[in-house]
Amino acid sequence: MADTTDINAQIADLKREIAELSGLSLATGVILTQLLQKIVSREMSPQSAATQIVNNAREAIEGFTAQVAVDPVMKKRALDAVTQYEDQIRSVLPI
Repeated sequence: MADTTDINAQIADLKREIAELSGLSLATGVILTQLLQKIVSREMSPQSAATQIVNNAREAIEGFTAQVAVDPVMKKRALDAVTQYEDQIRSVLPI
């Protein structure tokens, strides 16, 4: 039987890694959103540019997940993230 101390240490290590990856993901998301907002706002048709970016992202996710076996949870989260970025990008664009 596994040593409880070792298991608890492994759980603590995994929790720390998850926290670090979550922090990295948050920072990446914030920077990406700001960059996309800046790029899209400079376009002649910012709403169209935003639509093109998010549609391309969705197509890329669908294409990748069709070719490689991925966890459905990962695919759903990726598509949800695209929607989240879309909402954040569009929140600063003129209507």
